[in-house]
Amino acid sequence: LDNNVFFLADEDTKDCVVIDPSFEPDKQLEAISSQGWKLSQVWLTHGHYDHTAGAKQISESFNPPLPIAMHPDCFAWASAEPNVVKFGYEIQAVARVDIPLEHGLLLAVSPGSELKPVEVRDVSGHNPGSVLFYVPELKVAIVGDAIFRESIGRTDFPGSNHELLLKNIREQVFTLPDDTILLPGHGPSTTVAHEKKHNPFLSA
Repeated sequence: LDNNVFFLADEDTKDCVVIDPSFEPDKQLEAISSQGWKLSQVWLTHGHYDHTAGAKQISESFNPPLPIAMHPDCFAWASAEPNVVKFGYEIQAVARVDIPLEHGLLLAVSPGSELKPVEVRDVSGHNPGSVLFYVPELKVAIVGDAIFRESIGRTDFPGSNHELLLKNIREQVFTLPDDTILLPGHGPSTTVAHEKKHNPFLSA
């Protein structure tokens, strides 16, 4: 499925979070270790299995398990989906939500830090409770499946809402600075300016 998995790390403390751990969580843990980072949390943009498949294993690879951050509506949606096997891979359900995400919440990469450089924005529509993680200092937003380069997230899934997705992209993505880099759950990066001009779903 060519999922993008992202890591956000603090260069000073070496603490990091993993965002949307997909398949092959062991490789993700190896990548974190190879960088000398200390994994502190698991953050999820939404509840579709290809973005959550590694969350439980990664969290429970530590004692105590690492906190999982997710919007309660995403968790409720995902919890209603039975455990299944996809592409020969058993999908482990998200075990719990330790950090309930909501619009406007500020997050820290380092546990207990008063420095909270990451803003949560609600971009529901592709999946109930979908969020993006915006880091103004880096001029980056990790947007899950809300928007892609010259495309948007599918809205033919249960719980999807096409008009709501378009509304949230306009209000929560297009209000970011034009030079903000958008890192989607699949495919290449893009920018707010590029999508305003070239995204056929939104540029009209």
